[in-house]
Amino acid sequence: MTLFGIGETLLAIILFIAIHYWRINKTTAITKWPVVGMLPSLSYNISNFHDYITSVVKQNGGTFIFEGPWFTNMNIVFTSDPMNVKHITSTQFENYGKGKHFREIFETLGEGIFRADSHIWKYNRTLLHSIFRQESFQVFIQKTIEKKIYSHLLVFLDHACENRVQVDLQDVFQRLTFDNICCIVLGFDHNCLSIDLPEIACERAFTQSEDTLFSRHIKPRFLWKLQRWLRVGEEKKFIENQKIVDQMIYSEIKSIRETKKQQQFGLLDMLMNEVRDGENLIDDKFLRDTTINLLAAGRDTISSGLTWFFWLVATHPIVEAKILEEIKEKLSSKKDLGVEGLSKLVYLHGALCETLRLYPPVPFEHKSPLKHDVLPSGHKVKANAMIVYSLYSIGRVEEIWGKDCLEFKPERWISNKGGIIHVPSYKFIAFNAGPRSCLGKHISFIEMKMVAAAILMDYHVHVVEDHPVIPSVSVVLHMKHGLKVNIKKRSI
Repeated sequence: MTLFGIGETLLAIILFIAIHYWRINKTTAITKWPVVGMLPSLSYNISNFHDYITSVVKQNGGTFIFEGPWFTNMNIVFTSDPMNVKHITSTQFENYGKGKHFREIFETLGEGIFRADSHIWKYNRTLLHSIFRQESFQVFIQKTIEKKIYSHLLVFLDHACENRVQVDLQDVFQRLTFDNICCIVLGFDHNCLSIDLPEIACERAFTQSEDTLFSRHIKPRFLWKLQRWLRVGEEKKFIENQKIVDQMIYSEIKSIRETKKQQQFGLLDMLMNEVRDGENLIDDKFLRDTTINLLAAGRDTISSGLTWFFWLVATHPIVEAKILEEIKEKLSSKKDLGVEGLSKLVYLHGALCETLRLYPPVPFEHKSPLKHDVLPSGHKVKANAMIVYSLYSIGRVEEIWGKDCLEFKPERWISNKGGIIHVPSYKFIAFNAGPRSCLGKHISFIEMKMVAAAILMDYHVHVVEDHPVIPSVSVVLHMKHGLKVNIKKRSI
């Protein structure tokens, strides 16, 4: 215990001196220091992490190796090279799993689909895929989303208009998507999105946990594990939040098991009926792990995408005008906001793709090779090394997207014939690539289109003047300060 204390103190002193020297010299290049490696560079730029990493990989030809402090095993390969991504996610898929580091950092996900490897992952994916492709389940999802939009989202926005209330649209979308995914997975609506914006403990616990998961990536492993063991700092709060979420999930599992009514409970109920171990239903731990993975995916990714979409549209009036023109031309009323009607909204689809290119909800992924390998870029990677491919950076690679890659241009997704241009998944990586491509991609687009069209048809969204829009430093690309807007009814 004493030894850890001395080590932490020495590391803190060295970091302080290094960062102080850094500020004096005002350099933005990544520098390797004695003992502490490149950690001071990363620490100094942590508030601008995603753009900093993008700049560094670009300066190093698309791939660079981050070297952490001595004896911390923090060496990380960062890449935005699409050929490396294709190699990791597809060509050599069998050699690249989530790995030990990922499993430690994201232990809260249990043996769910996002954390599992090998046969456990294959079992999870096959099982979920069999349910996702059922037409009855897809109809159930669409009706659930539609009901929530009309009974809560639009009611809330009407209230905000009438009372001239400033709205944090990011918070609204997080509440909306949390309610939606809970209804879809658990068959239970928490009613987070209502006029009084109630504080729901499990919904807040999700958001707070994400910051801790990110900090585990940049802290020496021994340090965050020590904090977890001592139950101090953000690790203490993380444990508390995990308990809140687990209590909610296990309570719902128990409720579904005990209720015998003949009705649709959602995906979890379907899993219980589809998979049996002998004469008994699958165990609660499996259901808990599956649930927390799906709740995290269904809430955070869609709410993040919608938040960035509305900011981009609100700050690009020409794009907004084109979306409205398309809606007016292709849809006669809100009754057309079904799958068939939404499929006609090509420009809206392009605008959403462009949003996800620039601001992917999951800004980075990391993998680990089972055995030694050489990436297409020529970089050698040892077995169990951590390799991070930055989705945020890949969306800003000029060789893929052109010199105007930083511009918001939905037109880049639309062909001369008026259809959507297909971009290989290892280049447009928002939904991952290869065998681990997102199962919910189609569902995600349906939900985002339904919400986007329903709001834009009736309301003007105005971003509050001088409101700072900065990406959060987290495992999900939220806005650090939310998205404060004023809502106004459109004139008929």
